[in-house]
Amino acid sequence: MSDVRRGRVERSTKETSVLVEIDLDGTGVVDVATGVGFYDHMLAQLGKHGLFDLTVKTEGDLHIDAHHTIEDTSIALGAAFREALGDKSGIRRFGNASCPLDEALAQVTVDLSGRPYLVHTEPEGMAPMIGPDYDTSMTRHILESFVAQAAVCLHVHVPYGRNAHHIVEAQFKALARALREASERDPRATGVPSTKGVL
Repeated sequence: MSDVRRGRVERSTKETSVLVEIDLDGTGVVDVATGVGFYDHMLAQLGKHGLFDLTVKTEGDLHIDAHHTIEDTSIALGAAFREALGDKSGIRRFGNASCPLDEALAQVTVDLSGRPYLVHTEPEGMAPMIGPDYDTSMTRHILESFVAQAAVCLHVHVPYGRNAHHIVEAQFKALARALREASERDPRATGVPSTKGVL
């Protein structure tokens, strides 16, 4: 079991250039710049409330729209998170968190299972945009992209909320807390937390 749990991923395509670095045992130091202001704000929530040291530097084709920038950053983030987990020896594996933000509530449960699966629900009738460049339909796609690369089972449920900013931000805060709990080392655990012996 390595004492260092860090991941670093560089991803370059004709559409984007992405660098993500994450330290699972950090203190919540965040340095994020994707060119999409609201997405930067959400990534900052992930680092701060997960106590992950997180660096994200993305240059994307924002002259088209923010889709590729957000998508490719999320892919790289998931891959970096998986790399940082290593063999998962001694972790808690499961995490659960509920976070309110004024009228909105987000509930997140995660299993660092090695098997990607997403269940995601939000209130209907959300505003289509937050700020000038964040399409609210992208939240699900962010989670899909992260889950696919991180290989985790993730359930995200927002039973109620009115303000789109609050609905999305509550999800990222709850996700951060759930990932923090699941990835923390359990002082009583030895080996990989699975009867299969591998995750």
